[in-house]
Amino acid sequence: MTEKGEPPLRPDSRLDVVLDAKGLRALAHPVRVQLVWLLRKYGPSTATRLAERMGLTSGATSYHLRQLGTAGFVEEDTERGNARERWWRAAHRSTWVTDLEVLSQDPEAGLAYLQSVAAVHVLQTQQSLNEFQTLPRAWRDVFDLSDLALRLTPREAQDLLDDLSAVLARYRRADEIAATPEGAERVNLILHLLPEPGLPAGPAADGSAQDAPGDDGGARPARETP
Repeated sequence: MTEKGEPPLRPDSRLDVVLDAKGLRALAHPVRVQLVWLLRKYGPSTATRLAERMGLTSGATSYHLRQLGTAGFVEEDTERGNARERWWRAAHRSTWVTDLEVLSQDPEAGLAYLQSVAAVHVLQTQQSLNEFQTLPRAWRDVFDLSDLALRLTPREAQDLLDDLSAVLARYRRADEIAATPEGAERVNLILHLLPEPGLPAGPAADGSAQDAPGDDGGARPARETP
């Protein structure tokens, strides 16, 4: 339901990666999702520095970085590296899931990936809360941590996601300094639309048929993840 004028938020093939079954298996580990997130947020780094930040051994981070490199999510930063120190950088701005069937093809890997993304969201929130009192007043005034319960049909939930995506598209800028207004800072907007636990499978509780996932006459909307 984006006929209000704004197109929905979509991945940019120049900057983003769309997750496929192979990529899902490569990312289905909490350490790998966090490594990709850290490189995207803070820029290039070494296995040793990332290990210190994550509380792991450099051997562990080196192993996962090599696996991520093979899968194409990170790449060696040859301009920074030398014979003694290997630097890594993120290969993309963000990861997208445009076809939710990817998560169903390998249920175990799909669940592991989603749980890893959720863990990174928790980490982002905790870090922001730890620094809340040090924020300038202007940023403290716009801080938000909300939980809103709605009663929706699957189709209404889809329309809500489409509407929110169209709004977010207005604020999504490429990483170009010229396109960033003065005073702009990085912010984390974490959006969860999660059915409450215990949702009955099959027919809805009122006896009416539920829409099947993706049975809306078109492709499922894109989902951006860390």
